[in-house]
Order: sequence, then C-alpha cells, then structure tokens
Amino acid sequence: MRKAPFIILLVLTFIAEALACFFIVTRIKDIKTDPVKVNECMHSVSENYGDASKYNTQLDYAVIDNDGKLVYKTRDGLSESVNEAIKTRGLILDLEVDGEVVGKVIFDYSTEEQLNGVKTKVIVLYIIIGVLQIAILIFWYIYIRKSIIEPFKNLNSFAERVAGGNLDMPLEMDKGHVFGAFTESFDLMRTELKKARIAEKKASDDKKEMVAKLSHDIKTPVASIKSTSEIGYEVTKEERTKEMFSVINAKTDQIKSLVDNLFTSSVQDITEIDVNPGMQPSDVISGLIGNADYLKRAGAFTIPECNVFIDKLRLQQVFDNIFMNSYKYADTPVNVSSEIAGDYLVIRIADEGPGVKEEEIPLLTEKFKRGSNANDKDGAGLGLYLTDYFMEKMDGKLGLKNLEKGFEVAVYLRTI
Repeated sequence: MRKAPFIILLVLTFIAEALACFFIVTRIKDIKTDPVKVNECMHSVSENYGDASKYNTQLDYAVIDNDGKLVYKTRDGLSESVNEAIKTRGLILDLEVDGEVVGKVIFDYSTEEQLNGVKTKVIVLYIIIGVLQIAILIFWYIYIRKSIIEPFKNLNSFAERVAGGNLDMPLEMDKGHVFGAFTESFDLMRTELKKARIAEKKASDDKKEMVAKLSHDIKTPVASIKSTSEIGYEVTKEERTKEMFSVINAKTDQIKSLVDNLFTSSVQDITEIDVNPGMQPSDVISGLIGNADYLKRAGAFTIPECNVFIDKLRLQQVFDNIFMNSYKYADTPVNVSSEIAGDYLVIRIADEGPGVKEEEIPLLTEKFKRGSNANDKDGAGLGLYLTDYFMEKMDGKLGLKNLEKGFEVAVYLRTI
C-alpha cells in the first residue's frame, strides 16, 4: 500500500535521531584541546616564565613548579595539582625553561562548556528531527483521510442509499484511493439491482394485469350460472332439486365475492386477504355449514343462540375448507356439534377417518404443509393455513386433534 513510504521515512528519522545522539554523546570523551593553541600557550609560558602578564591565555591552564606549588592560573576553578588533573582527565605537560624542567602546565578541558555545547546541539537536532516527524505524520494523516477514511464514508453512504431503495444515484469512480478497485464493482451491483427491480416490477404488473383480466372474465360465466340456477329454482317443483339449486346459487354468490376480492387485490396491490368481522347472530352459522356440506354428510345439529364476531364470507370459506378436507381424506359421515365455552362459541366438526400422525398436527396450519396421508391426494397445503388465518383475523382460533375414531376440527368463534 502507499502508506509504506511514510512508515519507512518515519522509521528512518527515528534511526537518524538515535544515531546522531549516540555520535554526539560518544564524541564528548574524544574532545581534546586544540594542539596548536596548546603549543602557543606552552611556548609563551616557557619564554616568559616569571612574567605572567605576557602569558598566552587563549586556553585555560594552571602552572605549578616541581614541588607542586601553584605558580599561575588563568582563572579559578581549574585543576591545580597533578592528581586533580588526572581525575578530570586534564592535559599535563612538562614546562621546560632553557632545557630544564621547572614545573608542569595543566590544561583544563572546560567540561561544563563542552557539555553546554553538546546540549545545544542535541536540542537543535531534536527540534529539526521532531519538526520533520510531525510533518511526516501530518502528511500521513492527510493521505489516510483522503485515501481511506473519506472513500470508506462514501461507500458507506452509497450502501445506505442502496439499502433505502435509491438505485438511481451512481457511485463516483475514483481509482486513486485504497477502495478504488471496489467502486466500479459497487456501482455495477447498483446497476444490476436496478435492472432486477425494474424486471420484478414489470413481472408483478404483468401478473396483476393477468389476474385482473381473469377475474373479470370469470364474472361472466359465474353470472350465467347464477341466473340459470335461479331460473331452475323457480321452475322445478321437487324440493330436493330446489335445495340443490339453492346451494348452487349460494356458491355462485360466494365465488363472485372471492373473485371481487381477487380483482381488488390485484388492482390495489393488497398483500393480505381482507377480513372484516362484525357482530352477527349465531343462527347464520347453520346456513354456512349447510352450504359447505353440499354432499349432506352431516347429521342434524343445533347452534346455541348468541352473537358472534365473524366475517360471513371468510367463515364460509372456513367451513368449506373443513368439509372439503373431510370429503377428500376421510370420505365418511360428519358429526357437527356446538357449545358455548367461556367467551367462545365452539363448533366441532368430526369425521370417522384415519386421522393424521400426532407429530404432524401442529404442521397442518402452516403454509404448504400436508399430512403424510395426503401424498396421493390433490392439494397445495393451503386450506387449513387459510382457515387458521381467517380465524385469527376474526379474533377466534382453530383446534385440531385426533379422536379415538376419526379427526376433529374445532372452530372457536368469539361471542359478543
């Protein structure tokens, strides 16, 4: 990545700083008095020994005789004996006058001044390198912000727009940052999602249009069936035939209502089946059960008088689904019983068939789920799912259980 040069440069400055400090510190021990100036001072003292006013004072030094007594010093605070000079690592030279050694000259290193000079150099070096490091860090921060942080924020903002459904605004292409290689892929994803959404909408619109057309077309033969059944009802004299025409007439009304719901859903894009419960007298239930039991397999039954919270159309579908399952899977007589239990009017519909496996009962009200006994029967596994859905919308519930002989469906209608 491009951050590598910045890291390398920063490390190099730290190394240079450490080496420079090490060099300066080690050089402290190697600092020596200037030999030229030392020779000039020695010559001045040797030529003018005894007359201190003529001594060369370019350097700091002290003069002692052979007995170790101080003869001269350029200033206070200097080493005045050989032992002191050895301790301070001073320069000790023999003083000869006319070829005879008369004493020693002790040159002082002025360590304090040397250290002050070293401190000044170290401080200046630290300032220079520190400024350089700060500049590198600032440039590095600007680079990271421009090449990583801001592009990442742009990608995050783009992802939020896409998640929110805005697929029209493209992602700005910039291959000059870390995420540059991904921007084209991200925008390609946006383009493909937009195409998929357009195709999905078109398919949905086509489907709704087809359902609307079919719903409209179904109404015509249903109207013909209804009118024919009404005429047949009026013409026939046999009570059994009149009863059958009455059932046909009721079923055509039900089909018409369902087709109207289907048409409305396709046009208005309603995602849930509309259920509109209200207060109804319980005596309507006998007629609904009679319409559902078109094979007349249910014996006599009575419904307790009360008011129930139902949608007649949806409750008719509930009974239709229950009786249809009984006809299909049991094919036996059906027993209908009812009672008021607490806040519910319970309608129990039981057949004498083989029932279903106990572990499969909870699955029967799920979408597209069927019992293992339904493998050779036509169906999509939606009957009891819709029945349970309608009951829940009517503030009721559905109960399923195996009997000692047969299978029972209990419809719980809330009483008012």
